[in-house]
Amino acid sequence: MSFFALGVNHHTASVELRERIAFNPERLKVLLEQQCYSHTLNDIVVVSTCNRTEVYAMAESADIVLDWLAEINQIDVNQLSNHVYRYENIEAVAHLMRVSSGLDSLMLGEPQILGQVKTALALAKDAAVVSAQLNRIFEYAFYAAKRVRSETAVGSHAVSMGYAVAQLALQVFSQPEKLQVMVVAAGEMNSLVAKHLAEMGVAKILICNRSRERAEQLAQDLAHRVDVEIIPFEALSQNLHRADVISSCTGSLHQVISFTDIKTAIKQRRYQQMLLVDLAVPRDIDAKVEQLDGVYLYGVDDLQTVIDENLAQRRQAAVEAEVMVNQLVTQLVTQQKVDAAGATIAHYRQHEQQQQQDELALAKQRLAKGEDSEQVLNDFAHRLTQKLLHSNSLLLRRAAQEQDPSYFEWLEENIQDIFQQMRK
Repeated sequence: MSFFALGVNHHTASVELRERIAFNPERLKVLLEQQCYSHTLNDIVVVSTCNRTEVYAMAESADIVLDWLAEINQIDVNQLSNHVYRYENIEAVAHLMRVSSGLDSLMLGEPQILGQVKTALALAKDAAVVSAQLNRIFEYAFYAAKRVRSETAVGSHAVSMGYAVAQLALQVFSQPEKLQVMVVAAGEMNSLVAKHLAEMGVAKILICNRSRERAEQLAQDLAHRVDVEIIPFEALSQNLHRADVISSCTGSLHQVISFTDIKTAIKQRRYQQMLLVDLAVPRDIDAKVEQLDGVYLYGVDDLQTVIDENLAQRRQAAVEAEVMVNQLVTQLVTQQKVDAAGATIAHYRQHEQQQQQDELALAKQRLAKGEDSEQVLNDFAHRLTQKLLHSNSLLLRRAAQEQDPSYFEWLEENIQDIFQQMRK
């Protein structure tokens, strides 16, 4: 059995193909439960996100995994094969570590993928299709991901608009749990801003949107994390003073927040600082508001500059992370070899202990017959030593006969090291 990683992602397949082999949790649960009774593939974890579908499995060959993926999705195996990447054993472990660490993501260093891989493992374990060996590989990959994220800067810089706004709020305000945030428009961009700020633990989010239905939809998405209030769009200017952070992205052809609006709001706030983020093009907020004391205004270009710089820093950190992953893979492989040698060592010890018991029984028989005890003990020590040294002597003799002299030199050097340790 070998460990395989096989799949498609945003680098190798179109959106259309990724959609055809994507799994939702309900369908995947049923399929994995059926795999429990398979004779060829019953040790398997499937990771399926918007950007990738990957199968990790212990199997006889990668073709078994590929055939399964093609069959259950009713895709010609030859067509699928043109878009699939395959990794085996060490390379598969390294790939799993890179995926879990966010090094293989469309957005370098994104943290969500680790949770998605953990969920995939939990689903497979619930279906009883994860062996102890496969589970150990995944747990080590999670350990590697934690090391990468805590010891490198690969995920510490904002590289999306939504995340950048949240990080900006943290820089301006030291206590996010006291913040009230207003999002003006509930489109995709501001939805991401709101979700990031909710995860950051702000006190309240005010949603101001022309469509009440769209505002309610975003409010539903946020309600389990943060206190939410919907404000009518026509009441925008009257409520600006309530917000410490305002993110606006309406798509309007005209400004929706004027200089006068903010001047009035900052006065009502008794000049407590405000952070305004204008994500709209054309701009929603009058640029002159940055002249007001206590008001910080950031536009799309300002944030994009920060994002570009941060992405460059992530790429630099990713080099360190790749080195760390390679080191951790080597450690895992070494540990696996030690574990595999454990059975051989145990068998060897059992064999030597049996020889010891045989010689001891013989010596006791001779003593019971009245033979000279000193002679019996000398013979016991000599015979036992000869038996214990026989296998090592045979190994050295065979090594000396090999055409490659390095094998004998390595063996001789290690035996000498062992002798020295035993003398200490």
